[in-house]
Amino acid sequence: MKLIIQIPCYNEAETISLTLGELPREVEGFNSVEWLIINDGCTDDTVTVAKNSGVNHVVSLSKNKGLATAFMVGLETCLKLGADVIVNTDADNQYEARDISKLVKPILEGKADIVIGARPINEVKHFSAMKRILQKFGSYVVRLVSKTDVADAPSGFRAISRDAAMHLNVFNEYTYTLETIIQAGQKNMTVTSVPIRTNKYLRPSRLIKSIPAYLKRSILTIIRIFVVYQPFRFFMTIGLVSFSIGLLIGLRYLYYLIYHFVTGSDIAAHVQSLILASILIGIGFQTILVAFLADLLSVNRKLMEDIQYRLRKTGYYKGE
Repeated sequence: MKLIIQIPCYNEAETISLTLGELPREVEGFNSVEWLIINDGCTDDTVTVAKNSGVNHVVSLSKNKGLATAFMVGLETCLKLGADVIVNTDADNQYEARDISKLVKPILEGKADIVIGARPINEVKHFSAMKRILQKFGSYVVRLVSKTDVADAPSGFRAISRDAAMHLNVFNEYTYTLETIIQAGQKNMTVTSVPIRTNKYLRPSRLIKSIPAYLKRSILTIIRIFVVYQPFRFFMTIGLVSFSIGLLIGLRYLYYLIYHFVTGSDIAAHVQSLILASILIGIGFQTILVAFLADLLSVNRKLMEDIQYRLRKTGYYKGE
C-alpha cells in the first residue's frame, strides 16, 4: 500500500520547509509514504526548498493556474505514481500532520471513500466571527446539496482513496473543496469527517481576500455544481415557478374579465396583467424544455465520465 501526500504550492518558500518537516515518513497501514508538491507557477525558491527538504516528487505547471487546477494535477500525478490513498494538505502548515493517520483510517477500514479533516472552527483564534459563521453556513449548504455529513466543507485537509480519485473532476477554477464533496455525494461515494487539529497561524489565506468576495465565489460555485449535477431539478424548479406565477396572474385576469363582462365595465386597466402572465408562462414553458435538454446532456456527461473512469482504471493515466 502506497500513500502519497500532495501539497499544491504557489510561492511558499517561507513555509514549505516547515510543512514538509512535519509530514510523516511512516503511516500505519502503508508500506511506503511519499511526498509530492505541485508547483503552481512559483516565482520564488519553493521548488528548491522543497527538494532540499526531502520531497520525493515535483510536478510543475507552466504558470499559476489556481488551486483547483493544481489539486487535479496532483491527483493525476498521484494516480500515475501508483498511490492507493492520496492525502491533500496545505503548504502553510495549517493542519496538524500527526492527524494524517486519523484521516486515512476510515479508508483503510473500508468505511469511506473520502475523509475530510474537520477543524475546531470555534477554537481557531485567527478566524473572525464572520468567517466562522460563513464556514458553518457553507458547510451546511454543501451538506444539503451533496447529501453528505461533512462538518467542515472548506477544509483542504483530506484523504482520498484511489478509486474515488479516479472519479473526481473539478470544473471550477477557484477551489476544489466544495465541488469535490458535492460531486462525491452526487456519485454516491461515502464521505465522512474526522476531527483534526490546526497549527499556529503563519499567513493570511490567499483564497479569502475579502469576506464578500469569498461569499460570492462560494455561492456561485455551489450554484454551478448544482446545475451540472442536478440540471433537470434546477431548471424544472425555475420553469415551474415561473409558469405557476404566470398562470395565477392569468387566472386573476380571467376573473376580472368575467367580472367586467358581467358588469359591463372597462377591462383595459388589467391588460398589464395579461401581458405579464403571457411573458411568465412563456419563460416557464421554455425553461421546462431546457430542463429536459439539460437532462439529456447530463446523461451524456455521465457516460463520458464513465469512459474516463474506465481509462484511468485500466492504466491509461499511468502511461501504460
